[in-house]
Amino acid sequence: MADTDLTGRRVLAIVTNYGVEQDELVVPTEKLRQAGATVVVAAQSTEPVETLVGDKDPGQSVRPDTTIEEASAADYDLLLVPGGTINADTLRQDDAAVALVKAFASAGAPVAAICHGPWLLVEADLLKGKELTSFASLRTDATNAGGSWVDRSVVTDVEGGFTLVTSRTPDDLDDFVGAVRDALTTEGAGA
Repeated sequence: MADTDLTGRRVLAIVTNYGVEQDELVVPTEKLRQAGATVVVAAQSTEPVETLVGDKDPGQSVRPDTTIEEASAADYDLLLVPGGTINADTLRQDDAAVALVKAFASAGAPVAAICHGPWLLVEADLLKGKELTSFASLRTDATNAGGSWVDRSVVTDVEGGFTLVTSRTPDDLDDFVGAVRDALTTEGAGA
């Protein structure tokens, strides 16, 4: 679905200012923007986001557009939650991030999380009855939170009031971005 026009669609990516996996933020934002979507990066502060490669090597710096505190779910069509162990572990302890993911889900808006990103959904208690995937080490957390964990490159679950798109690692980014694009084009259409 490489030619899908996402003009008019708005995506919010939420991250911490240190520790997000570079490609899990940069690749989806670039590809979605190329398809016409407006992608806004919200971080915990307005300082540059220092990404990592493989959870350890310095990656590129990304300037956030806004803060998580200032972002409103009502302004966006989809929430993107990149991974990175440090990013995800810190994000799930951020009350504003937890409230934001809950607001997207309660509004029926799609949420897309990759790698360790689903930790935020565990914290927000949004996985009950959902099929998902993630980085393998989150399997027990996802299962204990009521989710059904599977080992696939991408999983889209439309049950339970909101669409959840999940993937395992940066190796799955092509499938992940394709599923995110699909969720954006079917959002509001009963998926």
